Amino acid sequence: MMNQAGQEEGLTNGQALRLDLYFWLQALVMALIALILVFTFVGRVVGVDGSSMEPTLRDGDMVLLQSISYQPRQHDVVVLTKPFGKINGPIVKRVIAVGGQHVTIDYDAGTVTVDGEILEEPYLNEAMEHPPEGSLRTITEVTVPEGSIFVMGDNRNHSDDSRNELLGVVDERYVLGRVIAVVLPLSDFGLLE
Repeated sequence: MMNQAGQEEGLTNGQALRLDLYFWLQALVMALIALILVFTFVGRVVGVDGSSMEPTLRDGDMVLLQSISYQPRQHDVVVLTKPFGKINGPIVKRVIAVGGQHVTIDYDAGTVTVDGEILEEPYLNEAMEHPPEGSLRTITEVTVPEGSIFVMGDNRNHSDDSRNELLGVVDERYVLGRVIAVVLPLSDFGLLE
């Protein structure tokens, strides 16, 4: 039985080159198929659009998601696909509460309370202020139904989130996955804390 090197000894230079190209192309196709399977079933790369998650994530960041077998948990940063208002693309927000938890928002104190405990939120951009007059951020108290989540942006004063009556609590089926890392720009590359 002849191996690849033995086969190449009896080939012309052109035939050997074609054989090498065939093996390289075969390896490239297999790598591409593996990447497609990983990004389809394990994770995805999604772009951040807007400033609602600053300073955690910035407009234009590309993030890697954990998609397969993900169950939303409080404090996770997630990507949603639920369209509302003028927003049609993926939405990046932080999970404040999951099914069965009770959320209270106190604009005077600038706090969010879940099940009677004020959340410690060191990731916030600035203190939460009252929404401007005419804002749709009218939800200030809710018990999250099972199978749903309540989400908010880290840049609270510039975020349309579950406080907005058009979005409200979000069914978990709209969750694409949890943000696990920033992949671009390279200056911000790394795991999300």
